[in-house]
Amino acid sequence: MAGKKKRTPNLQNDSWVVVAADSVINTKKHDSDPTFVRLRNPATDGASLYLLGSGDTQLYEVKAFEEDFHSWFVGQIVNRDGRLLFVTPMDPLYLILPYLIKSGNEGKFQPVHQVVMDEEFPACSRLLSCTRAQASLHHIAEEKEVGSQKFYRYSQERTMNWLKKKVERIVVALKKKNISVGEGVKSSTYVRAQIKSEDQEDDYLRYAHGLISEYICEDLSKAFLKHLGLPELTSPKETEPPSKKRKLSDKPVEAGEDYTKFNSADFARKPPKKMTAAQKSLAKVDKSGMKTMSSFFSPKVKAEKK
Repeated sequence: MAGKKKRTPNLQNDSWVVVAADSVINTKKHDSDPTFVRLRNPATDGASLYLLGSGDTQLYEVKAFEEDFHSWFVGQIVNRDGRLLFVTPMDPLYLILPYLIKSGNEGKFQPVHQVVMDEEFPACSRLLSCTRAQASLHHIAEEKEVGSQKFYRYSQERTMNWLKKKVERIVVALKKKNISVGEGVKSSTYVRAQIKSEDQEDDYLRYAHGLISEYICEDLSKAFLKHLGLPELTSPKETEPPSKKRKLSDKPVEAGEDYTKFNSADFARKPPKKMTAAQKSLAKVDKSGMKTMSSFFSPKVKAEKK
């Protein structure tokens, strides 16, 4: 699905192109439309842009692919923002996890709605409306039920097991698609070398760990690496987390201070800088017959010997 959204009613050509599944904009079951929200990035602790589907039932990650000096033709309009936004489903537990870890320092069970609170990112409470959130909290926290109310406390053991299951599923998917990682990349490209199955398995685990590490904080990433029984790398290799190799244009979209920077006119191209008085005077000079600066530095043509 490719869509566009106006940032302001006054700028008709200020829009962007989004690639997403049709289910993202399916509002048959809910009255509310999908909305871009500004939430705390679990890996960087900064602001990033996410999308909540209709009824807040599903969280989506937003990433932007961009290259300089690109634009889009949308109907009869030239869209100056040449970025291509990708919207993909994301597990809301990744964003809820930092709040549980923080409250876990108190060592007591608490209602989850009192834990997932953030004055800087008030929309974080909407994560609890996601279908997967309420049903999956037991994967990262201990759970107690008193009467009709449930209370939660962060559990590192459960979190490690939850992350390990995700890594195992990634490894299975990589192998199923016959994707080589680590030293296998070289051998599959050139000559197939004999690689120990143990080493190859470690390469897959480390690669999958790198993918997961893009959604968790650094301390948790290091603890999870130990949980997997993998030593830390002392020098960069082919098996290092893919986040370090990924193009800058394929990173999470950082959200501006205006809640969703895609709904403002801040992304209009900056006007060219004003010319100085000297530059204006120089521009008025008649340059006909003048040599270019490069002509003074071009190599001289040697005369042919007779």
